[in-house]
Amino acid sequence: MADTHTIAVLGAGLMGHGIALTFARAGHTIRVYDPFPASLDALKGRVMASLEAMGVAPDDVSETLGRIAAEGEISKCVADVDFVFEAAPEKPELKRSLFKEVEAHAPSTAVFASNTSVIPITTIMSELDGKTRALGTHWWNPPHLIPLVEVIRTEWTDEATIEKTVALLDSVGKKPVRVEKDVAGFIGNRLQHAMWREAIYLVESGVCTAEAVDQVVNTSFGRRLSVLGPLANADLVGTDLTLDIHENVLADLDNRPEPSPYLRKLVEDGKLGMKCGEGFMSWTQDDMEDVRQRVATHLRRLETILTD
Repeated sequence: MADTHTIAVLGAGLMGHGIALTFARAGHTIRVYDPFPASLDALKGRVMASLEAMGVAPDDVSETLGRIAAEGEISKCVADVDFVFEAAPEKPELKRSLFKEVEAHAPSTAVFASNTSVIPITTIMSELDGKTRALGTHWWNPPHLIPLVEVIRTEWTDEATIEKTVALLDSVGKKPVRVEKDVAGFIGNRLQHAMWREAIYLVESGVCTAEAVDQVVNTSFGRRLSVLGPLANADLVGTDLTLDIHENVLADLDNRPEPSPYLRKLVEDGKLGMKCGEGFMSWTQDDMEDVRQRVATHLRRLETILTD
């Protein structure tokens, strides 16, 4: 087994428990902090449920759980750790305050990593004294099933910090990708939301239904994305053909710099998606459970296929 570390995870929720179990399965010692006692009480049950859903053997589940400790105080959670992975809600001020407290109690050698979907890491780490050891690690949901972790460098992050973090992530089976410039949304979410913007525009403009958008993606280019990325695909068809297509279609794509009025109206009307049964589409409890199960099953099967 590779060198093991003591790792602090800040947040016991959806992302935090998945990050914790990923490192614990690889043999690392994990401490999880959360300000809410109920979240800490539910932590091991949540980890167990995720491991069982992954088909992990009972003995391995028990060993993994034994490496995870819940901690209600940051000072105790980060004492003598090698890495700190923050998985708090997407609120810049909250993340900044957490890292200021972490810096007061963690070893000077510890690496600080913030997990955020779109917030520039520079915004989160700007008030630290030791900025060179701070960076971003954007894990994708669910973090224990999606291989990618984007590793984001700030203007202050030193190369040793990047290399140490990439090596750790690689050792636990993740696919770390370096993001050399700290931009909002990093790589994945900029690509994903460019597509979402156009998808919403098509529905807003009456071109098609929301269901039609998803059917087109699911049954065409979505099927090959796991093995053929957009730029490899452009090379496959030829950059000359790609240029011809762009000459004809780009001017007609949505390029508004603000969110869609259609999306704003959904939110204003309380149509918040699966959490309330209606968003772009209508959802029953059975529909929602079916989607969750299909996604989890697909991700497990896909990982098996791609690693064979």
